[in-house]
Amino acid sequence: MRIYGTNGTAPGTQAPSARRTGGSDFSLPDPSATAESKAAAAPKAPATIDALLTLQGVEEDPAERRRRSVQRGRGALDVLDDLKIGLLSGTFDPSTVIRLRTAAAGLKSSSGDAGLDAVLAEIELRVEVELAKVGQV
Repeated sequence: MRIYGTNGTAPGTQAPSARRTGGSDFSLPDPSATAESKAAAAPKAPATIDALLTLQGVEEDPAERRRRSVQRGRGALDVLDDLKIGLLSGTFDPSTVIRLRTAAAGLKSSSGDAGLDAVLAEIELRVEVELAKVGQV
């Protein structure tokens, strides 16, 4: 039973059967005869420094920057919750300290919103305090 898919292919004709002989005529092709070695082209560099400065000067959308800052703040709070649960249950995971350091580094950038930056600064302070506590243990 043949099922033809909806991709529009029609049934093809059968390929002619290969002629088989009793002898072994198999040999590998000579790689030096068929392969040409071509040098890879180097990536093109910008013509001037002005092009690089223009690319770096592209400003991201303030709403996008705020959204990312909120996301980093929530991530830091989640790591703080994981630390609290681990300490209260007695199953402290050392990888939480690494996650705390990563979260603290992400909170240092500005969101462009003064109120949000103040909240993120408080979260960062709490993360730094917890890192100091864990460092003393």
